[in-house]
Amino acid sequence: MRAAADLERLGTRLRAAREVALDTEGDSLHHYPERLALLQFAERAGETWLVDPLALPDLAPLAPVFADAGVLIIVHAGDNDLVQLKRRYRFSFAGLFDTSIAARFLGVPALGLDVLLTRYVGVELPPSRQKDDWSARPLSPAQEQYAVADVRHLFELKDKLVAELGRAGRLAWVEEECAALAAQPVQERAPDPDAFAGLKGARELSPRGLAALRGLYELRETLALRADRPPFKILGNETLVRLAGELPSDREALARIPGCTPRVIERWGDAILAAIRTGATLDEAARPRLEHRGRPPLATAVRRRIEALRAWRTEAAPRVGLEAGVVLPNRLIGAVAEAAPRTTSDLLAIDGLRRWRVEVFGDELLRAMAPVVRGPSS
Repeated sequence: MRAAADLERLGTRLRAAREVALDTEGDSLHHYPERLALLQFAERAGETWLVDPLALPDLAPLAPVFADAGVLIIVHAGDNDLVQLKRRYRFSFAGLFDTSIAARFLGVPALGLDVLLTRYVGVELPPSRQKDDWSARPLSPAQEQYAVADVRHLFELKDKLVAELGRAGRLAWVEEECAALAAQPVQERAPDPDAFAGLKGARELSPRGLAALRGLYELRETLALRADRPPFKILGNETLVRLAGELPSDREALARIPGCTPRVIERWGDAILAAIRTGATLDEAARPRLEHRGRPPLATAVRRRIEALRAWRTEAAPRVGLEAGVVLPNRLIGAVAEAAPRTTSDLLAIDGLRRWRVEVFGDELLRAMAPVVRGPSS
């Protein structure tokens, strides 16, 4: 679908459907920055649509569909899809059901859509096309078949998962998690001038090497944008750190660095060497300085509450047949331990803990922490 009038009609049709399956395809393996290259929709009656956002940069007719609480948007592992649509088009989402979240709350060990469809629906997906350049036009018949299959069977899969969740008494848990995913705000990605310092091995470099790494990182970003290629296809992270560690001074030395292929050296060798020279010869005052990133020490009581919560989780997860990260994610363990709750009302006030966890596990959490929160004399 590449015409604005067709998109208007589709928006009206989808909003009337009340249940809509959604998937997206990007081109991050082939272009930089990444673009949203395709949207796939299906309705329960079996009709499917492929929308080309490269030909239709204004997707506003879809906004009322996503924002309508009376329309259930069905996705699989939709967090990235939603981030792209929220960030690029400022879409908001109301009704949402994620089949990956649902399967996780049933304790299913493998969450891939292909595995779930085989298990619950008896359907096999076409061969994967995830490495394709989805921005290339026209799409091949194999690509269209793959794209349509990703949404066509989501309704039946959702029905099977909802029935099983109902029998397990966990449907409300999944609905709450899906509502949280729909409402989750998206932070704008601001350029990070210290992103180079996050590369593995960066903090082991000498000051000269670190300055060279910063220059190499900035060069790679420039080359990636100019070539419309992902940065890792210009130079890999390991290659950047190796260059900064060895500081080669000529093309012969460059050729000894893994990742500096003859093609890389022919296209960008002089620029790489110039970035290394510039960074390595900076005055000491101009070199980057990395702040120590160690976490502040935890208070003894907080640390003991974390230990108590982890011990409780180790026992609880197999008892309820869920992954430990579903029962209580690490980020929530820290938040609960810091809050030192004494009542279920205190637990409900902890951001992200969710009502279902408090209702199901609240008393157990409080008992696990009681000796630390109240003290031995309480």
